[in-house]
Amino acid sequence: MPTPAIEIRNLTVCFHGKRIWNHFSMQVDPGERVALDGRSGVGKSTLLQCLMGFVIPEEGTVLINGQALTRESVWTLRTLMAYVPQEPDLGSGNLRQWFAAPFSFRMNSRRRKNLDRLPGLLERFLLPEDLLDQDVSRLSGGEKQRAAIISAILLDRKIFLLDEPTSAMDRVAGKAVLDFFRSMSGRTVLAVSHDPAVLEMADRIINVS
Repeated sequence: MPTPAIEIRNLTVCFHGKRIWNHFSMQVDPGERVALDGRSGVGKSTLLQCLMGFVIPEEGTVLINGQALTRESVWTLRTLMAYVPQEPDLGSGNLRQWFAAPFSFRMNSRRRKNLDRLPGLLERFLLPEDLLDQDVSRLSGGEKQRAAIISAILLDRKIFLLDEPTSAMDRVAGKAVLDFFRSMSGRTVLAVSHDPAVLEMADRIINVS
């Protein structure tokens, strides 16, 4: 059997003194699309943040491609994953600068050629190319969500952690995003969503109510 892309073993997480995950375990196989479904406030978004090392669990183990997520490994493992929050913060400047910024870091510099794919990806995600010269503060929520997904694609991330990825998009834009993930091979997706279209895109749904 292949090594799981994501494996969670007996995870216990407390937030503001409240236990929101108690000895929770799950795994996602390479290339699998999994959706987490459940009522608001149950801790689904926090689970994604645990996978990125943003939230430290009280107990349990997180493994990415078989490697335990620790203080020593977190920076390396983050280069395998893309976390797209419900409301991405793109900072300041124009969108062209924002897309280019990650490639100034040594770990991403060898992928700089991937920026040549940007026009095609903008078209696929129904974003006009003149948006690149727009200040990021003026982008809509749906435009920011799509920009964050495109950035992860350009950086060759293998694991996508998506938090309500279509929540700020209209139906047409949301369909373009989900069609991309349906057609994508060799990428693993773990999505948190209440959107029936996202749940339909998944190979498997985990209900965490």
